[in-house]
Amino acid sequence: MTESVTPVIFSDLYRMKHIDYTSAIRTFLFACTLLFNQFSIQAQELPSRRSRAQLRYDKMEYAQAAILLEPLVDVRKPKTADMELLAKSQLQINRYDRALNWYTRVAQQPDAGRTARHEFARVLKLQGRHEEAKIQYRDILQYWGPDAAVSKAIAGVDSAMVWMKQPTGHQLVNLRALNSASSDFGLQANDYGFIFVSEEDLSQSRRAGMTDKPYLRLFSAQETSNGDWSAPHLMHGPFNRGDYHIGPVSVQPDGEALYVTRTYGGNASQRRRSAGNTWLTQHLELKIYDRADGAWLERDFPYNKVDSYSVGHAAFSRDGQLLYFVSDMPGGHGGADIWCCERRADGSWGLPYNAGAQINSPGDELFPYVYGNDSLFFASDGHVGMGGLDLFRAVGQRASFSKPVNLGFPLNSSADDFGFMLEADDATGSKGFLSSNRIGGMGSDDIYQFSYRKPQVHIWLDVSAQDKKSGAALPGTAVVLLDKQDRVHAQTTTDAQGRVKFTLEKNTAYVVKGEQKGYHLDTAPVAAVDPARDTTLYLHLMLQPISTVGERFVLEDIYYDFDKYAIRPDAALVLDQLVSTLRSNPSLSIELSSHTDSRGTAAYNALLSQRRAQAAVDYLVQSGIARGRMRAKGYGETKPVNHCVDGMACSEEAHQANRRTEIEVLTY
Repeated sequence: MTESVTPVIFSDLYRMKHIDYTSAIRTFLFACTLLFNQFSIQAQELPSRRSRAQLRYDKMEYAQAAILLEPLVDVRKPKTADMELLAKSQLQINRYDRALNWYTRVAQQPDAGRTARHEFARVLKLQGRHEEAKIQYRDILQYWGPDAAVSKAIAGVDSAMVWMKQPTGHQLVNLRALNSASSDFGLQANDYGFIFVSEEDLSQSRRAGMTDKPYLRLFSAQETSNGDWSAPHLMHGPFNRGDYHIGPVSVQPDGEALYVTRTYGGNASQRRRSAGNTWLTQHLELKIYDRADGAWLERDFPYNKVDSYSVGHAAFSRDGQLLYFVSDMPGGHGGADIWCCERRADGSWGLPYNAGAQINSPGDELFPYVYGNDSLFFASDGHVGMGGLDLFRAVGQRASFSKPVNLGFPLNSSADDFGFMLEADDATGSKGFLSSNRIGGMGSDDIYQFSYRKPQVHIWLDVSAQDKKSGAALPGTAVVLLDKQDRVHAQTTTDAQGRVKFTLEKNTAYVVKGEQKGYHLDTAPVAAVDPARDTTLYLHLMLQPISTVGERFVLEDIYYDFDKYAIRPDAALVLDQLVSTLRSNPSLSIELSSHTDSRGTAAYNALLSQRRAQAAVDYLVQSGIARGRMRAKGYGETKPVNHCVDGMACSEEAHQANRRTEIEVLTY
């Protein structure tokens, strides 16, 4: 018998994650956890695929766990536990769309438990499907009884729907010059430009176990006068040296010191045992780097206590006399709290005290930022919000603050929003930065620049939703206004007349999506406009009914390369819409058929069309749709929609009409 000890570094430090490793351990986002997984394997035994997937998940190697689980769920009757573990794996690495597909299937199983239903509702909220999330939360209360957390989540869903119907008018731009496919966040200004945190230090040989990415390090970049950005570069200095994660950073107002959060790398760690595993919790510490004669001198923040709790996320008042920071030290209100120290006459920091119950909640408060001396911005998952971490503002100092105000949509989203910083704020508008892992970004966390200007000309979009066959108005249709990067700008449901109105920004193109149970969703583009006066645009969404057995319709814009059957990226976008329809209508089963034109032999066209239909079904299965709900059928050239059969001269447009993908409703 041999023993294997495998260290794993928990790298998602700075955003809220609830990870159910054991019932006794809740891993905080702001603590770095090393898991030494001690297990024995008999030499003659090989672990099953399911056991290996569970081990990968326990080691926080979620992407590898998902790969191992996929064959286990592509069977006629997959185990609920396998589907749930796959959903959890996808959720942990922010693949929210895939997680939603699998949680949808899990929720339909009779043995789905409370945790799975709660996670399903959470993912629905993260995806902006607030009405559906509310139904799930209500079901939890009905099945399992009163729950304060669920009631708070319902209040958050209600608030999110109001905020998304009435967005604040802030414009967000992804700072693509700074962001990468990895995690980038926490932009802060200094004398030389900006500092932020990133996983893009590719010179590191070691990797964090969960993401297989380098450990977080500090990078710097500069913004030019015309709004461009220099290429980010890894900062050099003692503040960027450490065993594990480094950042975020706060710059002392006079520029003479950096307060850097980092994961403690020494031996003073907490050891916990559970289910045969040993957990070593490496807490965060706050390091101070003073500038002296062109060098940086390191010292400890006096209230670090790495063997007991974490300290990090520093923020200064404008005059430098108050220091706010985050800690789970004793005496808080639950989770991570914001604390405050006052600078003494000799320059040292006085004893910390809690910023108070108005700011701190039973959840986590993180990433404090002070604008001026009395506007405290912070991220929280403990106050009512849209989902994940939300941004809030409170007015006050020390331990006396007004009730925090949610910054609303789109500064907040259904995902995690944090790392707020203002560049300017006056009567004409404001601008600044925030970090978010919202849908449409480049990586796990991205840095966004926001701006707000009082509008001079109003542009309204009047949208109607109708039944494509009857033309009847469709009240209660969920309508979403998206930009070209799939970012949500506004979201609401149609009124009794099937109508809704949005406010648009000038010179901005949009896509409108409408979805309702019993219908296949519809999308339509809205071109950018720049009118000289107030203007109203009109748009009609035509939703295809799918609730009648035998109903047939063409799945528009599914194209294949000549003589090929692989799913192209443009076809994948259309199939993703079909995934959404199948997910929202769990009793729906379909035949997905492919048709060719008459050119080529009938036998070859039959084979090619069958392969194309099967490739489309396989794509839907990989997206979480049960294979038993779909039938792939290739009809070749046997069902033309026009006169273009063998021997007829036809235009390319006429041939194209026969090269189509159709959906037939088998059951509903």
